[in-house]
Amino acid sequence: MGIFKKGSKVYSIFNFKCPRCHEGDLYKTGTWEFKKSFEMHDSCEHCSQTFMPEPGFYYGAMFLSYIMMGWFCLGFAGLLVAVAGWSVNSAFLVLVIVCALLLVWVFRFSRALWINFNVHFDPKYKGQKG
Repeated sequence: MGIFKKGSKVYSIFNFKCPRCHEGDLYKTGTWEFKKSFEMHDSCEHCSQTFMPEPGFYYGAMFLSYIMMGWFCLGFAGLLVAVAGWSVNSAFLVLVIVCALLLVWVFRFSRALWINFNVHFDPKYKGQKG
């Protein structure tokens, strides 16, 4: 089983698929569609896994996105200033633009990561209701 193939956590996280069956989509729209981009399905259309198990379930995903974006911002601005020789103001302007473009993807990624920490792949649910 490859790391980016069905049955792996990486597949489910990066493709925003149901963590239990790897068939259903977590979100109602595509990744780069900015209309209703934060709306998730209530449950998987293939295996009925709920994507909202309890109120406040995705609170931990907020911390994951904060940590990921914090390190990304430090690294990105640091590379532009130290390696490319940009001014700090120019680096932060570009950083703000990049972060604005990545906002939806990071939100979705952190939620997919969080639900995959808590729900595990189960091949018996592949393609069946239950």
